[in-house]
Amino acid sequence: MRVSRLISLLLLLQSRGTMTAADLAAELEVSERTIYRDVLALSAAGIPVYADRGRTGGYRLLGGYRTRLTGLSRAEAEALFLAGLPGPAGDMGLAEAVTAARLKVLAALPPALRDASTRTGQRFHLDVPGWFESADPPPLLAELARAVWQDRTVGLRYRRRDREVTRSVQPYGLVLKNGIWYLAARVGAGHRTYRVDRVVTVDVQEETFDRDHEFDLAGFWAARAEEFVREVLADRVTVRLSPTGLRVLRHAAEAFAYAEAVAAAGGPDGQGWVVTRLPVESLDVAYDVLLRLGPEVEVLDPPELRSRMAEAADRLGRLYSGRRLSGSRSRRPAYRRRRPR
Repeated sequence: MRVSRLISLLLLLQSRGTMTAADLAAELEVSERTIYRDVLALSAAGIPVYADRGRTGGYRLLGGYRTRLTGLSRAEAEALFLAGLPGPAGDMGLAEAVTAARLKVLAALPPALRDASTRTGQRFHLDVPGWFESADPPPLLAELARAVWQDRTVGLRYRRRDREVTRSVQPYGLVLKNGIWYLAARVGAGHRTYRVDRVVTVDVQEETFDRDHEFDLAGFWAARAEEFVREVLADRVTVRLSPTGLRVLRHAAEAFAYAEAVAAAGGPDGQGWVVTRLPVESLDVAYDVLLRLGPEVEVLDPPELRSRMAEAADRLGRLYSGRRLSGSRSRRPAYRRRRPR
């Protein structure tokens, strides 16, 4: 553990410059006294660590000192290459930079660990797009990525449902969600998200902006995603579900809607059926979702949805009653889309 911590301390000083004992202790989750001992150990090993006194002082490395990555364990080296899965980076126009970085890291690794890249590539692959969807990145993604890296203001022309709008935005970050790229940007006093595949034109300005370094992209996205789901799934329908229906609902409904329905479910009746409230985007969407459950669900409210389900059940009954397929008793479709198991 201590060797790993010493390497981490060294790399922190190498990447960030001057750091106080308190900052190092917080970063490495140890006491300041431990940092003092670790710095002495590095100095004794010949690492040029110096302490600057004063209000702006701290520990630093002698100018120009660099270390090779000889302290990595096999697990750490393989995790490093796992973090560099090439697909999304290539979409953003960073394929050459990723390749160059991988080569430099490989050159710095000791011989015993230089197969880490090959081992990782043989064992893990990131396939981001959803099934039956195009894997082609949005044409303006690379240009937006450059603006994000350079903190440059961007003029966007963006396609909404019924019209196109123009916005001047400060691009803070890009998020890849289920094969779809989103831009998180500051607009005025707040932050907005834009689907990159709906961006019509990008005009990158010479003007740069001062980034809010307190902005947490992961936290912003998590909050925005939850807010979006709650906005979309604003309606509720009351349903009665069999044990099978409740199980199948997990695959038919959105994850948030399923979790809410399970939380709201009452106790089972004598047949094991439960009554619950299911969040839905609209009654049309609810109709499509609940039809997948067949006879394992009964809609109790609203009346108009119950009537539509009853009509569908009646049509199915008429379709199947008294009619037999010619030839064999049953005939399977010639083609069914299947997902790999």
